[in-house]
Order: sequence, then structure tokens, then C-alpha cells
Amino acid sequence: MAKVTKDTMIGELLQINADIAPLLLGIGMHCLGCPSAQMETIAEAAMVHGINPDDLVEDINNFLEHNA
Repeated sequence: MAKVTKDTMIGELLQINADIAPLLLGIGMHCLGCPSAQMETIAEAAMVHGINPDDLVEDINNFLEHNA
């Protein structure tokens, strides 16, 4: 199973498991299809959206663990 870090790019994350999109959309990350968002790290995207990056990485890894 893949694990992500704060340095994982959003584009890479969506390639790991595209089913993660609803989780990201649900926390306000509506720009997933934007070319510049694809090159943002999880940490950068979290900061832009006022989300704690450590909490987001934990949520994403929990999702990936249970939805692989």
C-alpha cells in the first residue's frame, strides 16, 4: 500500500488512487483539475486551504489503507 507524505504532489496522489478526489473536494480543494494544483504538494495545498497538513496526510493515509 502506498503511503503519502506532505511532499507528495497532488497529481501523484490522484494517480495513486483517484478515489481520493471526493475526500479532497469535501474539504474545499475544488481545483484538483487545475494544472497548477497538480504540481502542488499536499502541504502547500493544505496551507492554501487553511488545513493542518499533518492532519490531512493522516486522513489521506487512513483512506488509502482502507480503500486500496
